[in-house]
Amino acid sequence: MREPGFWWRRPGLASSLLAPLGLAYGSIAARRMAKPGAFAGIPVICVGNFTLGGTGKTPTALMLVALLRELGATPFCLTRGYGGSIEGPHRVDADQDNAAQVGDEALLLARAAPTVVARDRVLGAAFAKAMGASVVAMDDGLQNPSLAKTLTIAVVDGRRGIGNGEVFPAGPLRAPLAAQMARCDALLVVGDGEGARRVTSRAGARPVLHGRLMPDEAAVTALRARPVLAFAGIGDPDKFFATVEASGIEIAQRRAFADHHRFNAEEAAELVMAAEHDALALVTTEKDHARMTGDPALAALAAKAHALPVTMVVEEKETLRALLARALT
Repeated sequence: MREPGFWWRRPGLASSLLAPLGLAYGSIAARRMAKPGAFAGIPVICVGNFTLGGTGKTPTALMLVALLRELGATPFCLTRGYGGSIEGPHRVDADQDNAAQVGDEALLLARAAPTVVARDRVLGAAFAKAMGASVVAMDDGLQNPSLAKTLTIAVVDGRRGIGNGEVFPAGPLRAPLAAQMARCDALLVVGDGEGARRVTSRAGARPVLHGRLMPDEAAVTALRARPVLAFAGIGDPDKFFATVEASGIEIAQRRAFADHHRFNAEEAAELVMAAEHDALALVTTEKDHARMTGDPALAALAAKAHALPVTMVVEEKETLRALLARALT
């Protein structure tokens, strides 16, 4: 199911009708977030976001892993494995596991660092520590109070921000903004736009960093050869389409699916046939491509679709390094 469009517009009739539910949901979420968490015995770096949907948490976690290694740490990634069947704790094998088992984020993380999938974050952190982790980089979990965090970075989409500013289901917020902001140590605004202003204006003394998703240049060069059919099942497909076009790749057709969408054989065949009919290349996100692996019904689509890898680049890299170094001490 796609997120409703009114979440990202000024409050109107739909959000007003759902506001009482949002108030109740937000009150429960805020009380839950205020509970103390268990200490892992090693630093826990949490990458979260204020809203439902994607903002770039996984590329941020991958970027943090690289910086933590530069600082001499041994980072493990920790994720709940959204969309997967394994409860864990389970160490992800990127060559043997598939998205139906561990989720798409876990596969991407495991290509860069040892990764643990665990519904129970406390058990997952303990498992990572037992395997040699000196620090845990947690993809998502800002709203989960079970594990105490050493450093929490909230990722904010520069264009969409917090939408209408209402709590689910009246809007995209996972909990009241004030309750979430109180659990954060820094903000990372990704991309340009005025959408993040409502958030950054309430950051107080917290550092506000600015990042950009940079596509892999070799992949971009190869994809510029002909027009493409771009498709994505992520929190904000339009962000992916904008990234593709900003790279100088011509999009002739686009298909948007719900976040974490699991493609079926009929959808896969339609995408392949549409691309072949108009002599288009197929391009998608790394997450979507990871979700296809291991499914025989999607083998043809996986073989023909090009993934466009992206890397998170932060302008204030030294400020971020200092935050991480402080968290490791």
